[in-house]
Amino acid sequence: MARLVINANKKVSKIHKEIYGHFSEHLGRCIYEGIYVGEDSPIENVNGMRTDVVEALKEIWIPVLRWPGGCFADEYHWMDGIGPKENRKKIINTHWGGVVEDNSFGTHEYFELCRQLGCETYVNGNLGSGTVQEMSEWVEYMTFQGVSPMAELRAKNGHDDPWKVDFFGVGNENWGCGGNMNPDFYANEYRRYQTYVRDYNSDHKIQKICCGANVDDYEWTREVLKTCFNHSLPQHHGFMDGLSLHYYVHPEGWEIKGSATDFDDKVWYKTLNKALFMDELISRHATIMDEYDPKKEIAMIVDEWGTWFTVEPGTNPGFLYQQNTMRDALVAGITLNIFNKHSDRVRMANLAQMVNVLQAVLLTEGEKMLKTPTYHVFDMYKYHQEGMLVDSCIDTETIGVEEEYPVPNLTESVSVDKDGVLHITITNLSLEENYEIDGVLLDQDVESVTGEIVVNEMHAMNTFEAPETVRKEVFDQVTITDKGLKFTIPACSVVHLAVK
Repeated sequence: MARLVINANKKVSKIHKEIYGHFSEHLGRCIYEGIYVGEDSPIENVNGMRTDVVEALKEIWIPVLRWPGGCFADEYHWMDGIGPKENRKKIINTHWGGVVEDNSFGTHEYFELCRQLGCETYVNGNLGSGTVQEMSEWVEYMTFQGVSPMAELRAKNGHDDPWKVDFFGVGNENWGCGGNMNPDFYANEYRRYQTYVRDYNSDHKIQKICCGANVDDYEWTREVLKTCFNHSLPQHHGFMDGLSLHYYVHPEGWEIKGSATDFDDKVWYKTLNKALFMDELISRHATIMDEYDPKKEIAMIVDEWGTWFTVEPGTNPGFLYQQNTMRDALVAGITLNIFNKHSDRVRMANLAQMVNVLQAVLLTEGEKMLKTPTYHVFDMYKYHQEGMLVDSCIDTETIGVEEEYPVPNLTESVSVDKDGVLHITITNLSLEENYEIDGVLLDQDVESVTGEIVVNEMHAMNTFEAPETVRKEVFDQVTITDKGLKFTIPACSVVHLAVK
């Protein structure tokens, strides 16, 4: 029996809702076909946005959406995507599939999407191939209220009032596709570019995100912060609000990656082992950040994360379309538990990507749409948003089929919401073993408990022929005890309990 101890009176840190954010790039069928079908499409839409997709995303309380990339962001010139659609420049999407990008989804369409979703905005600017003037004018176009060339151009294009930009990324992956820069060079560019990301609205501050490291490039983190904090910029608040981190799970390595659906027990545990590496990455990057920012005023922004497998057979390799199984559900549950546990420093994360790309929560095919196993995990974990992480721990044992890739059998995180309800999320990483859990709630009685679960065999997935194979189900096998509660968590599952 595994002992779960929860001290609800010991609140650790706020779990910002933005940890449950998403990412949409002009890549494959994420934007076009996945989100945006155009106003004249036979598929039901509002101002070109798929109604079924918007409604499904609202169900999981999508808090923030990052756009337009990704690698696409540092080749994106925003003026190509405004004005009458028939006049917008057609370009080749050189990063993703070599297809024609007609720019019919641009700034106005993005803000319309966010309006329908009711979510915050995270715009990624072009530092790699763009100019300071271009970035500055985009911010003016989006946010300035008054008489100016960009505000007048926005009004001419049909939107008199400015929008709110909540977060602005100053470049993307500038160590790679965003310019192959050295950290000190990028940091100096960041200092220059961010100067012109101005707050035109005194009542609303744009949070500026600096490009952080690729996986375990700790030198990048240290050198960027060293250069950014050098020479008269010790008061970083408003100069840098977040530092990003990117990490993808591909069990067979960057070149091979491995199939999304055809894998054995060994690869199952290998994948989960690599997902758990997120905990070490956050801890080590956070330790460096603590040297420059001991008050934790700069957020860690994990704005690209998830599984990255070989594309589905017969699809464009540049579209990064992959299926989604119970393995993805476990990766999502494990990772979100890790983010919750590090919510003192991690204050936003964006799953890559929202629809039809990588570890998507939704897949579409023509007028059809389905919810993936990952979607259902986000649906269960949404109750952590804006809650307070509370102190908790669980007994674990090491499992796996190879000593090289050990994993704990269980992971967990617990929060309390504004109404005093405890939300417990637990993952069972074992393919075979059910585990009895003895939950002890310190100094607290349990009045009632409700539960929900995502459980199936490891290869289970949803298809357009069978879209409900993996779904969220009621989990009512919980017994209230004098110390807390008892239940058995099935193998290969993710559970959410709400305790009053």
